[in-house]
Amino acid sequence: MEFCLSEEQKLLQDSVGGYLASVSTVEKIRETATGDEAMSKEIFDGLTELGVNSVLIPEEHGGMGMSLLDAALIQEMIGRHAAPVPYLANAGMAVVGLNEAGTAEQKEVLFPKIATGEARIGIAMSERTGAREDAKVTLEGGTLNGRSLFALDTGSATDFIVCDNEGGLHLVKADAAGLEITAMGTIDNTRSVGELKFSGTPAQPLSSENEKGLAASKMLAAGRVLAAADTLGAAQMMIEKAVAYSLERKQFNRIIGSYQAVKHMCAEMAAGLDPCHSLLWYAAYAADAIPEEAELASMHAKSHISEIGTMCARKSTEVHGGIGFTEVLGLHFWFKRIGFNRQLLGGPTSIRAEAAKLQFG
Repeated sequence: MEFCLSEEQKLLQDSVGGYLASVSTVEKIRETATGDEAMSKEIFDGLTELGVNSVLIPEEHGGMGMSLLDAALIQEMIGRHAAPVPYLANAGMAVVGLNEAGTAEQKEVLFPKIATGEARIGIAMSERTGAREDAKVTLEGGTLNGRSLFALDTGSATDFIVCDNEGGLHLVKADAAGLEITAMGTIDNTRSVGELKFSGTPAQPLSSENEKGLAASKMLAAGRVLAAADTLGAAQMMIEKAVAYSLERKQFNRIIGSYQAVKHMCAEMAAGLDPCHSLLWYAAYAADAIPEEAELASMHAKSHISEIGTMCARKSTEVHGGIGFTEVLGLHFWFKRIGFNRQLLGGPTSIRAEAAKLQFG
């Protein structure tokens, strides 16, 4: 049995990667990161024209009806180029949630808008990934109360999918009455994160009583796969930057890449990251082909790739020496992206605790 990417998937990745290589430059990333909005409309519009927002949308709603693996390959390229665009929440988790629990009317209205970029969906799932005692979201009489921290892609969102303390999902307009959105600072300025405060905020139910928890679990698993893919792409870029720098930088009239210590660091990064590709592919593949294994596979992929990505980020910076810690090369954009992804939707320690509970109770 051959387990690898198809020619179509390779072409998809090459197409998205080629576009991002031309537009998501260090200068553009820096411009966006220091601006007022953590999204480049230019890059987002270009990706929308390529159809990436439609990948998971069913064909009957004008989408491509492709798999989570295809979406993960796109997310890997977004991470590789540190592109400041909403994708993981908007075209990934939100579409999975709507597919699983959305009404026919909700799908008919939102899917075409997501595909064209007219609608951008933020995700508030802190209730499933470690809500604080003073930050709960409750449903009372069709309205939401409380607050959700670290909601994803809040800055450009037109709508939100919100998880309450019972595992139910709700669709909330960004301009809904009683909703207050406050930006939250993180180490990664290429992504928008915020706090949502609800005070009698009207919400449309996205899941019935019988579906509570199931749709949210599938959304969370998909988000973790995509976060792992983003880290994989960012870590691969950091390795390549380290190798390229080691073949240019000279000390004592020798390129530093000729020193055994530098060779060892580059080899350790490559050896650690290479197996992560198959780990990610399997987790993404399981979401569509082996659903009974999907949740656990997403946990393994997210936790392990987060650890390997952190190692690559550290060693790549060490290879660059002092200049790696400055803003001159822009290496910190990838370093911070990997750091943000590590804690996104649960850090390695908490996810492994979840995996143990899932397997052994």
